[in-house]
Amino acid sequence: MVLCFLSFGMAPNLLSQDTLKHIVVPGKIIEGDTVPYIDLRTVVVFPQLDFKSWSELVGYERLVINIKKVYPYAKLAAVKLTEYKLKLDSLPNERERKKFLKAAEKELEAQFGNEIKDLNFMQGKLLIKLIYRQTGNSTFAIVKELRGSFNAFIYQTVARIFGYDLRAQYDPEGSDKAIEHIVQMIDDGSLQ
Repeated sequence: MVLCFLSFGMAPNLLSQDTLKHIVVPGKIIEGDTVPYIDLRTVVVFPQLDFKSWSELVGYERLVINIKKVYPYAKLAAVKLTEYKLKLDSLPNERERKKFLKAAEKELEAQFGNEIKDLNFMQGKLLIKLIYRQTGNSTFAIVKELRGSFNAFIYQTVARIFGYDLRAQYDPEGSDKAIEHIVQMIDDGSLQ
C-alpha cells in the first residue's frame, strides 16, 4: 500500500497557501489505522574520540589508512573461503580436493600475490585479525582445515619468526576496539 501525505511547508512565508508539498511513502495498517511506514537504515553512534596527544591522533589516522587497505582483502577472504568450502564438500575424494586447492592457491597467488607481499608489518597483523573477524576462525585454523596440521604448524612457525601470530584472535570489546570502530564506520559508509 502506498500513501500520499499532503502538508503545507514549515515556513509559511516560503510557500503560498496554494502550494502543497507531498511525499509518497509506503503505509501499514495497524489496528485499523493507516500509518506511514518508512524503513530507515541503522545508524551506529560512536562516542567522540578523545586523543591525549598528537602522536595518538597520528597513530589512529595511520590505523585508519592501514585498515582501509586490508579490510577489502579480509572480506574477500571470507567470501572465497565460503566458496572453497562449498566446492570442497562437493568433491568426491581427497585427490580431487588437493588438486582443487592447488589450482585455487595458484589462482589467488596470481591475482593477489604481489599486493599481499607489498603489505607492511602492521597491515599484515591487521589482515590476520580482520580475517578472524570476517570468518570467525583464526588464520591458523583455516590453514589447518584446508592444508592440514603439519602445514599449519610450519606456517605458524615461519610467521612467528617474522613477528606474526596466525592464532591471533579478534577482540572487538577489548584490545581491538579501535579496529572495530573503524570497520563499522567503513561498513556504515561514514568513512570512505
